[in-house]
Amino acid sequence: PICMIPLPLDRSKSTINLCCSKVICGGCDHANKMRETEGKLKFKCPFCRQPVPKTEKDKTHQMMKRVEANDPEAVRQWGRDQYKKGDYSSAFEYYTRAAELGDIDAHFMLADLYHNGQGVEKDEGMETNHLELAAIGGHHTARYNLGIEEGKNCNIERAVRHLIIAANLGDDLSIKALMDAYRNG
Repeated sequence: PICMIPLPLDRSKSTINLCCSKVICGGCDHANKMRETEGKLKFKCPFCRQPVPKTEKDKTHQMMKRVEANDPEAVRQWGRDQYKKGDYSSAFEYYTRAAELGDIDAHFMLADLYHNGQGVEKDEGMETNHLELAAIGGHHTARYNLGIEEGKNCNIERAVRHLIIAANLGDDLSIKALMDAYRNG
């Protein structure tokens, strides 16, 4: 049972399947688990129908198979896991690889690393470059961040354009920023 409705912007409301690196909404994940529980079926991925790994070792093995296959979602996810562990240089390497494979979220994460100087030296130019690449790819938060930066640099027209695009993508912060901007003149 996969609804095929566009995924929510809030990533916490979706799930990545380690077997095939497909991301599904939390509702579809829940519906699949309910169907399998009620039917006393084995838990399987709703996309590829592979059995769900039970142990952390199996999960890591599945993820590494996808990383070795150069799956951009899996490479980014593995980079995110390294980031959570505090290994920023490894996170940087995996995010870079995922970005080279075309993952726009990886570009956004690279911008964050350059902004904070985690795993790399702080570099505003590289931060902006990766934000622009993510925004071009449709990343709403990257577009919002570009709008805010343009506003700080007194490029109001460009800032408003970025914020309008981000608002059209569904970014609530952009809508609030636009409302404040119009309210304040």
